[in-house]
Amino acid sequence: MVQVNEVEWSNTEKNVARKAFDQAYIREVNTLIKEVCQQASVISDLNHLWELHDFLSARRHELDGKYDYRYSVLIFVFARLLNEGWLHINELEGLAKDKLIKIEALARMQNFN
Repeated sequence: MVQVNEVEWSNTEKNVARKAFDQAYIREVNTLIKEVCQQASVISDLNHLWELHDFLSARRHELDGKYDYRYSVLIFVFARLLNEGWLHINELEGLAKDKLIKIEALARMQNFN
């Protein structure tokens, strides 16, 4: 039995995966930018500024850890992105059926937060 981290990715699957990965990343970053703009617009003192700084530091750490494009973990990354709503299952069309089944199952059973 092949382990998840030993799964082979065809060239077509790699292209589909990269596109879906990038779309989810852009979607989440754009949401973050809007949120930061809203928070920045109400800064009225130094404490609010440092709170925004801390928020950004935490989000950067989270994003850097979440968006890992190694094929050995990509099924888990996609499951998390699907679970969190940054990725839609139809964006993964073109992946092998077994990968899609694993991603959907992991997304349903995992609490990534």
